[in-house]
Amino acid sequence: MEKNLKKSNSESNDDVPPSTHPSFFIGSSVIPIINKLQDIFAPLGDIDDQLTGLRLPQVAVIGSQSSGKSSVLEALVGRDFLPRGSDICTRRPLVLQLEKRSAGIGNDSLEWGEFAHLPEKRFYDFSAIRREILAETEKEVGVNKGVSDKQIRLKICSPNVLNITLVDLPGITKVPVGDQPSDIEARIRNMIMSYIKQETSIILAVSPANADLANSDALQMAKQVDPTGTRTIGVITKLDIMDKGTNATNFLLGKVIPLRLGYIGVVNRSQEDINNNRPIREALAYEEQFFRDYHVYRGLSDRCGIPQLAKKLNQILEQHIRNVLPTLKTDLTSHLVAVEKELRAYGEALESKGERGAMLLNILTKYSEAFSSEVDGKSQAMTTKELSGGARIHHIFQSIFVKSLEEVDPCEDLSDDDIRIAIHNATGPRNALFVPEVPFEVLVRRQIARLLDPSLQCLRFVYDELIKISRACETVEMQRFSELRRRLEDVTARFLRDDVKPAERMITNLIDMEIDYINSSHPNFIGGTKAVDMAQNELKTMQVGRPQSDNDRVSSAGTSTTRTWGVTSLFGIRGSSVGNSSKRHAAEVVHDINLAPPVIQLKNPPLVLRPGETETEYQVEIIVTKLLITSYYDIVRRNIQDLVPKAIMHYLVNHAKRNLLGTFIEKLYRENLYEDLLREHDDVVIQRRTTVEMCNALRQAVETLDEFVADVSTLSSSDGMDALPNFSYLSSNSYSKSST
Repeated sequence: MEKNLKKSNSESNDDVPPSTHPSFFIGSSVIPIINKLQDIFAPLGDIDDQLTGLRLPQVAVIGSQSSGKSSVLEALVGRDFLPRGSDICTRRPLVLQLEKRSAGIGNDSLEWGEFAHLPEKRFYDFSAIRREILAETEKEVGVNKGVSDKQIRLKICSPNVLNITLVDLPGITKVPVGDQPSDIEARIRNMIMSYIKQETSIILAVSPANADLANSDALQMAKQVDPTGTRTIGVITKLDIMDKGTNATNFLLGKVIPLRLGYIGVVNRSQEDINNNRPIREALAYEEQFFRDYHVYRGLSDRCGIPQLAKKLNQILEQHIRNVLPTLKTDLTSHLVAVEKELRAYGEALESKGERGAMLLNILTKYSEAFSSEVDGKSQAMTTKELSGGARIHHIFQSIFVKSLEEVDPCEDLSDDDIRIAIHNATGPRNALFVPEVPFEVLVRRQIARLLDPSLQCLRFVYDELIKISRACETVEMQRFSELRRRLEDVTARFLRDDVKPAERMITNLIDMEIDYINSSHPNFIGGTKAVDMAQNELKTMQVGRPQSDNDRVSSAGTSTTRTWGVTSLFGIRGSSVGNSSKRHAAEVVHDINLAPPVIQLKNPPLVLRPGETETEYQVEIIVTKLLITSYYDIVRRNIQDLVPKAIMHYLVNHAKRNLLGTFIEKLYRENLYEDLLREHDDVVIQRRTTVEMCNALRQAVETLDEFVADVSTLSSSDGMDALPNFSYLSSNSYSKSST
């Protein structure tokens, strides 16, 4: 065997026969479908993150620093190309787009690598690939061993690779070294978590055999996102350097930390092997011999070696892809429809003045139509969660304005003293023989004037709603042109503000009309006679059961304090003659008195004079006045409740619907404004370009699935792992044979 190993040492990596490489038979069946989709979406960079639910399967390789994960990845690829060292080697996620090529002759059999940042350059020297990875890493994070989540994308074309995407992630480290950032561990863990939390990711958790598996950082992180182990494969490395007398059988059997996908044990090249450029082919041969020599691993041949890891990955990936394919096309199609709709909204770039003019007129027309539809309740975007548009205006009229006026008591701020003083002031120097019209009109006008503020407030509420409607009517096309959107909002706001003024004047005139003319002949007005009757009945009701005072008895006897009621034309009743009789009687008494008068001194009238205390002599006047005010106020209130909404609708709402488009054309539809109004924001230009790229990728992906649909429908279980031929140099039970 030693002789064979020496012979292998002299051979180059390029001499690895494809038929003996463990990945030779990998990638059959449906895996190439996903690989092609990966190629389609790869140029989009981070754009494909927007395609929620369309994350394609990939293998995320995680492990602690120097756990041997890079060696595992290189063994699966079959070439040396990753940076090596004692510190963090992988400092940016390395996404490997691996493409299996058929073995050919001449140049067709060559292997090469292509970087996404150097798409036109092929690297045939894999040492040059390593140097480019280092250079690109240092360009992003410098030489201080920091990390970055910005990917390096590398495609390797070879007969000896897996048709799958592999992601080599930075190794987990706990203590910063040198000038590494103090939060280096948190950064690396967050980066790893962003990959392994995706349900479409297969987690390749690499742990060294010479450490306690229970403390494996890779397995602990995998368990956080995959607690049942349904998509985690455990890889135990460095089996050949375990302490003497120990082995990894319990690890491989899942007795320490169970995983539903199980474990694979492998033997890595040592640092000395790497320094001496020991070929991977020789390392694989050494691994094979190691498992043959150790009898404890003979019964675990299906869990030992890179070839078994490759087979297991193929089996898991293929089954996962089978599960994804039935719904993948539906998801792709739905995303394509959404992206095409977005692309239509951006429209084509406008080149000529004619195109700009047509676009501008189209936007103005759509905007004004959307405004009218929203007000009329005919909008296609009508919500079912809350009132919107014209329904809110109706709510303002009926549930706020009308209801609020109905809840107002017109006499709530008029005390009996206020009314009595008004009656005294209206009679002047005369004694009041009847309830005059003047105090009623003065008081009712004051109450009518109170209706102005809520009416104008209703107008303001409707104006605010129209502003909200105008902002909700923004069309998708307007998102392209920020200046047009700003000018449209400005013109609309000015137009509505101008419409508020005539509506405000009309509402003010309505209130002034009601104040200027008190129509006491209105058929719904209660009238004086009925008011007096109601007042006297109410007063009698109030006096029932009250003890009669001396004043009451004097009044009932017809003394000079007795009030009799005469009413003006407001009431339709003539005055009584009792008052005149009393005056004549008083005059006769004065003539009969023998005059010897002393000097009588009068008190000076106070600066503020109020009528004296009264009992019932003014109660009827007060009650009558309140009844008249309430009756007439109700008439005016109903008028205002009806006319104010009509005024607002006519002067503001309907006027806006009728004339908004004309105002837009007058103010904005000018040839000298085309360029400014239709200048696209830089973000819109970028977004359109991005959307075009995404749309093209989705179309290509759908076409790719269409090409495979016939094959997918005919796939059977025979395409699975059972159909894979055994490796020519490693049978399924080869490790169980004793070495000779």
